[in-house]
Amino acid sequence: MKKYDVAVIGSGPGGYVAAIRCAQLGMKTALVEKYNTLGGTCLNVGCIPSKSLLDSSHHYESAQKHFSDHGIEFQGELKINFKQMIDRKAAVVEQTTKGVDYLMNKNKIDVLHGLGSFKDATHILVEGEHSQTIEAKNTIIATGSKPATLPFIELDKERVITSTEALKFKEIPKHLIVIGGGVIGLELGQVYRRLGAEVSVLEYADRITPVMDAGLSRELMKVMKKQGVKFYLSHGVTKVERKAEVVHVTATDKKGVEVNFKGDYCLVSVGRKPYTEGLNTQAAGVQINERGQIAVNNHLQTTTSNIYAIGDVVQGAMLAHKAEEEGVVVAEFLEGQKPHIDYNLIPNVIYTWPEVAAVGKTEEELKKQGVAYKTGQFPMRALGRARASMDIDGFVKILADAKTDEILGVHMIGARAADLIAEAVTAMEFRASAEDIARMSHSHPTYAEAVKEAALAATEDRSIHT
Repeated sequence: MKKYDVAVIGSGPGGYVAAIRCAQLGMKTALVEKYNTLGGTCLNVGCIPSKSLLDSSHHYESAQKHFSDHGIEFQGELKINFKQMIDRKAAVVEQTTKGVDYLMNKNKIDVLHGLGSFKDATHILVEGEHSQTIEAKNTIIATGSKPATLPFIELDKERVITSTEALKFKEIPKHLIVIGGGVIGLELGQVYRRLGAEVSVLEYADRITPVMDAGLSRELMKVMKKQGVKFYLSHGVTKVERKAEVVHVTATDKKGVEVNFKGDYCLVSVGRKPYTEGLNTQAAGVQINERGQIAVNNHLQTTTSNIYAIGDVVQGAMLAHKAEEEGVVVAEFLEGQKPHIDYNLIPNVIYTWPEVAAVGKTEEELKKQGVAYKTGQFPMRALGRARASMDIDGFVKILADAKTDEILGVHMIGARAADLIAEAVTAMEFRASAEDIARMSHSHPTYAEAVKEAALAATEDRSIHT
């Protein structure tokens, strides 16, 4: 029987990063993965393939709508080779997962393919082509999540689908009905709207992206409406039924009136839920709470002291980078170090265009907590760089403590917001004030100047360019 210092179950961003950090710290490490490819949901059917399609569809939309403004003309009809678009996405996924294979070899991590389940707290059965039992001094559970659904919806994965199926369509939908106005629904909805589909988004709450700052929600919906996406807020879906090639969706609006929709595909994107099936956690004494999450303490330790859990299977935002940080924390804790995570400083991003990104507290949270704050906001359209690229939608908003000027939250929507948010995270990690950012030199012309201008606006309303 092979013996390891650490066994990691699940090879998504949390799992493979945890395995690498454990190996770096000198631990003999095994990575257990039930699928043939490494990388988990994120690399195979989540973050990476969706961003590939977002980029491809963005290029098409630019060629269709904006090239002529740049003086770029072409003869003949602009066409979509949808198969090539999907093939390119698959190639990107393959390259990325092979990169994880390389990292496992480089760090001398044993990769064991098969379904991992606990026999007891220190023994794991790996059932696959070559089934075996291994002994692990410590185990890290990183089995991620899967798409959630509503109890009355039957997912046939042909016409009534999850994000997994929406990433490998054989055709462009004519009318894609999206249930859920969160990150996944909006990103994939934008992809297929760009490619010519009619897209209808049904959201139960009174705004899209309900966990983000309300200002971002309003701006994103305004922009996506302009792009042709239809939104139906405060609509509770009550029935989804497939009849041949047509999906019928019934919902009730905020007045209690029944509304009916018909489309050729229905994407159910109502969130994700922890995936722990097959782990046999009870054999190891690992408890799961009422929400299906594995219960952990501040060190991500489960109810069994030598077993840890990270990522989507524990409480908190279901984000790849959050899982990665937790994987590093567990590895370093096992080595006797004193790592930490500030969960308030885990950024959240939506990869639509314009991109949406946020870190820290929202205005709603600060009001609820009774915190006195001040606001600085700057529109992207006031930037020379934004006008040069024709990406003028959006803004940057900085929330700072009214007395100390410490930055409490940064919320942005605009070109490259997903990258710009890193400046805000860095500043907040070092407890910077709005004035600190305001006094930093930002290169011109860049989108990042919007962050400086928002900081100036929060500092005695000193914005220069508004």
